[in-house]
Amino acid sequence: MEIQGSKAIFVGGDSGMCRATAERFKQGGGEVAILDLEASNGAEIAESLGGKFYPCNVMDYANMDQMIADAVGDMGGLHFVLNTAGGGNRSVGGTAQRTVKKDGTRHPTDIFSKVVALNLVASFNINTAAAQHMSTNTPNKDGERGVMINTSSIAAFEGQIGQVAYSAAKGGISAMTLTMARDLGNLGIRCMTIAPSLFATGLTAGIPVESSDNMTKDAAFPHRMGNPDEFAIMAIAIFESAMMNGSTLRVDAGQRFAPR
Repeated sequence: MEIQGSKAIFVGGDSGMCRATAERFKQGGGEVAILDLEASNGAEIAESLGGKFYPCNVMDYANMDQMIADAVGDMGGLHFVLNTAGGGNRSVGGTAQRTVKKDGTRHPTDIFSKVVALNLVASFNINTAAAQHMSTNTPNKDGERGVMINTSSIAAFEGQIGQVAYSAAKGGISAMTLTMARDLGNLGIRCMTIAPSLFATGLTAGIPVESSDNMTKDAAFPHRMGNPDEFAIMAIAIFESAMMNGSTLRVDAGQRFAPR
């Protein structure tokens, strides 16, 4: 699809990879809406991009539906949604933990469920809400009505010790991508997923160079964390290429996580 004149929603657009993509989308002539937590800098970011901010929590599914509907109504349509919101055990009040410890302590099921809800269920909800709006678009010359990109992780494929919930959740996002693309093919809506390795965004942006070098030493090249704009380049390429559909693309410098 062409960016010029297209309308986009960026969930998690306050910072990092999502913000970088929103900036590139705006530069290309698109219109943007930023969805993020009320306590975020989303309003400031949206204003700098000439768009509007919609405070939300991706785990409040009814609220997400309403915020997406409000954004679509204000922009007058929707052609692109990128969701980078998510997180691991610590994001839902837990800690990294093995499935069962040596002392017999089990991984809390409620923490596992919350991580799955934050990543997988929230992504599904955002996608179904977005696709519903996209389905009413007039198709372009290729028959396209919209593009949706979710964010997985290389932990979906090489989860480390203590990441069982996060790996399962991100693996679920990758697993649903092709099926969702097939479900929505008759509507001209594409679904893709990006699986990044370690990127300098959010909490990882403040990691000392020595630590980040150690964390990325097993990458093929380059031996560093990714920059948000490198994610954005891939996301924009997906939006613009009609042949990119139903797949998870790794953006990882050839890195494969070791067990720990």
